[in-house]
Amino acid sequence: MDMSAAEVKRATSAQPHPSQSSEPNGSEILVRCLQAEGVKYLWGYPGGAVLYIYDALYKQNSIEHVLVRHEQAAVHAADGYARATGNVGVALVTSGPGVTNAVTGIATAYMDSTPMVIITGQVPTPAIGLDAFQECDTVGITRPIVKHNFLVKDVRDLATTLKKAFHIARTGRPGPVVVDIPKDVSLKTTQFHYPQSVEMRSYNPVRKGHGGQIRKAVQLLLSAKRPYIYSGGGVILGNAAAELRELVDMLGVPCTNTLMGLGAFPASDPKFLGMLGMHGTYEANMTMQNCDVLLAVGARFDDRVIGNPRHFASVERKIVHIDIDPSSISKRVKVDIPIVGDVKDVLQELIVQIKEAQGKPDVQMLSAWWGQINEWRKRECLKYKNSTEVIKPQYVIEKLWELTKGRDTYITSDVGQHQMWAAQYYPFNEPRRWINSGGLGTMGVGLPYAMGIKLAKPDSDVFCVTGEGSIQMCIQELSTCLQYQTPVKIVSLNNRYLGMVRQWQQLDYGGRYSHSYMDALPDFVKLAEAYGHVGLLVEKPGDVEGALREAIRLKDRTVFLDIRTDPTENVWPMVQAGKGISEMLLGSEDL
Repeated sequence: MDMSAAEVKRATSAQPHPSQSSEPNGSEILVRCLQAEGVKYLWGYPGGAVLYIYDALYKQNSIEHVLVRHEQAAVHAADGYARATGNVGVALVTSGPGVTNAVTGIATAYMDSTPMVIITGQVPTPAIGLDAFQECDTVGITRPIVKHNFLVKDVRDLATTLKKAFHIARTGRPGPVVVDIPKDVSLKTTQFHYPQSVEMRSYNPVRKGHGGQIRKAVQLLLSAKRPYIYSGGGVILGNAAAELRELVDMLGVPCTNTLMGLGAFPASDPKFLGMLGMHGTYEANMTMQNCDVLLAVGARFDDRVIGNPRHFASVERKIVHIDIDPSSISKRVKVDIPIVGDVKDVLQELIVQIKEAQGKPDVQMLSAWWGQINEWRKRECLKYKNSTEVIKPQYVIEKLWELTKGRDTYITSDVGQHQMWAAQYYPFNEPRRWINSGGLGTMGVGLPYAMGIKLAKPDSDVFCVTGEGSIQMCIQELSTCLQYQTPVKIVSLNNRYLGMVRQWQQLDYGGRYSHSYMDALPDFVKLAEAYGHVGLLVEKPGDVEGALREAIRLKDRTVFLDIRTDPTENVWPMVQAGKGISEMLLGSEDL
């Protein structure tokens, strides 16, 4: 009679192992280090260089390993888990192609400052540099896309290196750290000691902001005639949403979030002007361009936010910039009062000093400023013409919000038009509920992100908003969803185009739609069913709400909604490349 997998595991784990009777080997040390860090989930894919590590994982049950179908998805899933929970995400891949497949996931996490530790297998130390089978220079390949990386050549250094990796990943400006472990290091034995703390002379991020600079910022804010608070993903990463909300409420000033900062300030609050930037609201962008004092918190003035920096600099304003990373300050825009420090600590001190000053911005000036902002709001830049004949993508997102706003919901997205519509039409009132790739703009992240979140938040609703192009980048992970029972809901806005590419080709390339149309799409309903899930085809506007309700009702099933949307719809507003933040196209009438 065949034994079950559980019976096989019990039988084989009862056999003696060479290192159990003496010192642990490197693989067992690695597992003990992960346990000491409180790691619950590990996403990975096995291969020759990491088989000793997988053997050590087999003999424990405190860490759940999730077998993905592609190493890129392992890193994305760990990334999504980290973004939603604030914990360090951990992934494990083998040497050579395992590492190179993981590179996109590592770069995605690096651009969005996600705390992660990626463990990579390496060929045995004597073979390094000899073009061994499945060898690559992991340290060299990943150096530009990590916060730091390590090659562990001595098993005695392994525990301390892992302690350093987790410390670096989660402190300062968070980011991914790669630990490359040669196969012989994972087999050699030594005594195990996991340090309680580590000190690195070359790494000591500043947490407390300079008191004098904070006092200057207070004076500037209280004397402002047209103040504005611009917050980014750093507020969410720094768990400073409560402090941001207190500051905005205390001063009564307008606030905007970047794409990565959505949820840091409640979208339902009238002081919130919406997202700013390339596809931001008219009022958010006009306020950004015309304010006289700008407080930037955990944001980096990137090209998708301010557009042309010369245009942005053409209006005189005073800028206060708070960021944990000194290299982000005055990188693209010269600021007047730089404050290096943890955003939570700095905002707390800023609030204390404002309370002590017992002042507020001039009431009349602030009232006039709000009057101007409300005039900009009258443009209703997100208004669109709905249809009873064809499904408008904006309508789908609005219905999704309507049906989930009272529920414990997380929204992931891939990259493209659907990402922007989700950001524009789904109001986020809490941080860490909107998970997307902002810096690198990686297609394919949505489904792995959703898997990672669902594993961490099994009682929450997790929706992946995607397109028919993006979803095919990591669609094999539908198999992972079935194996590990992570019932996510996939809302595919299927317009048969690589939509954002098509939009740019329409606006900037004379309507020459070069390779942006999808000529041979699969039957997504049958594909979802082939993976063991539920597939629903939605072709009429009147069927959208019912399909979304059915997806929510099927709580324990992964549901793929193939929603056929208007292929001609564009994302508005839009700031074209090279234009200034206030030089927006608000619709087709501006073409």
